[in-house]
Amino acid sequence: MSDRLFFGGLSLVAAALVALAMVWPQGLGARSPGPFGSVPVQQRPEVQAAMRREAEANNARLQKAREAVAAARAATGDAPPPPAEPAK
Repeated sequence: MSDRLFFGGLSLVAAALVALAMVWPQGLGARSPGPFGSVPVQQRPEVQAAMRREAEANNARLQKAREAVAAARAATGDAPPPPAEPAK
């Protein structure tokens, strides 16, 4: 294969990839430039509200579990276990 043909084709492929990278969506965290992009799903207000509710529910569930463990320890008079020895 001629070098002129190979490197010419390679430069066209590289230019096409650069053009594609300029318009391809940037994932869920960033918006694509210009007329190609749209607001990412995770940045929409209804999705952020749902994520906030889920995080608050998880934190409340975790707090209840911690309180239940503390109450169980207080009822039995157990002290928390000592920290584990570091591995040598």
